[in-house]
Amino acid sequence: MDISYIINELGEERENYLYSVAPPIFQTAMSCFPSVEAMRQSLAKESETPFYTRGNNATTDILRKKMAALEETEDALIFASGSAAIAAAVLSVVETGDHIVCMQKPYSWTNKLLNLWLKRFGVSATMIDGTKPENYEKAIQPNTKLLFLETPNSFTFELQDIEAVVKIARKYNLTTILDNSYATPLNQKPATIGVDMVVHSATKYLAGHSDAVGGVLCGKKVHLKKIFESEFMTIGGIISPFNAWLILRGLRTLPIRMQRVAETTPKIVNFLASHPKVSKIYYPFHPSHPQFELAKKQMKAPTGQFSIELKADNMQAVERFCNNLRRFLLAASWGSYESLIFPACTLYTSENYASAPFHWSLIRFYIGLEESDALIADLEQALAQI
Repeated sequence: MDISYIINELGEERENYLYSVAPPIFQTAMSCFPSVEAMRQSLAKESETPFYTRGNNATTDILRKKMAALEETEDALIFASGSAAIAAAVLSVVETGDHIVCMQKPYSWTNKLLNLWLKRFGVSATMIDGTKPENYEKAIQPNTKLLFLETPNSFTFELQDIEAVVKIARKYNLTTILDNSYATPLNQKPATIGVDMVVHSATKYLAGHSDAVGGVLCGKKVHLKKIFESEFMTIGGIISPFNAWLILRGLRTLPIRMQRVAETTPKIVNFLASHPKVSKIYYPFHPSHPQFELAKKQMKAPTGQFSIELKADNMQAVERFCNNLRRFLLAASWGSYESLIFPACTLYTSENYASAPFHWSLIRFYIGLEESDALIADLEQALAQI
């Protein structure tokens, strides 16, 4: 099934909505039925057909089918956020007394879920250096149920060898969950390697316009039906039909946006890597990255996120650089049309200075759809301020 068919045609039964090119937003809380028997049959298949929008919705169902096809899984569920998708996936695997192995420095809310929230319910987690697959195996305990991956991870972009970790999981009969937000299904398909469940923050590349928040969970029908009937319906972290429609709109241009990012970002990275005021680059597709070969093996093309460390004498110099940028917005997300920065120094307070997770000179960049020359010129003038 080719990508253009998936994003433009799959799941879009235009004959059912007056042959409109774009699907309508089914902004309804529930469906009604012509008879008791029709209602009974729909209720029996609530995970597959619109009945009540907390469970399924005709607009959301189109996105669901497309995401399953893009990730080459049997099914998908759409959530209100990536965090909701991650939480549902993890909660479907563990119970009191269980143990999770996860790589270090995951997405901050994944970290809080595993190390704070679940701890309240007797679930423990071990955070390991995920760059070495054997560390997953070394951390496995008799009560381990889940191996969690996010490749690459946030801020420092360390990779896990998906194939190697999947082999370990199968050896010990463990479940694997992988956050694929950074790579997107266009560049990395974890399920085809054997990962059990794949999660996304749809807010990022999938939606691509910084105007919708959403999450996706892809996997086998049997797994997702259980999640639908439990975590999905019970916790109720479901997406609105309008946000689902916005993400559908974003998917239409995903390939061309990813192509643009793949062309522009290496130019920006190469400029910064050669600049005397930059001490380090964190980018999987730069030859200086220790896992450069693994990145090329696992991902089809570069994407738009990386970090640098500045050669700065103090935090004020870093802030001066950031405040002087004109083409990069200061914001927390990424994956849309606009270029962004997230300086690690925003995580620093007088109370946590010694324990902050990243050095204050680190800045995370996301490269949007602007011309590379314009971005480089902006970086050049801002670097001159430190």
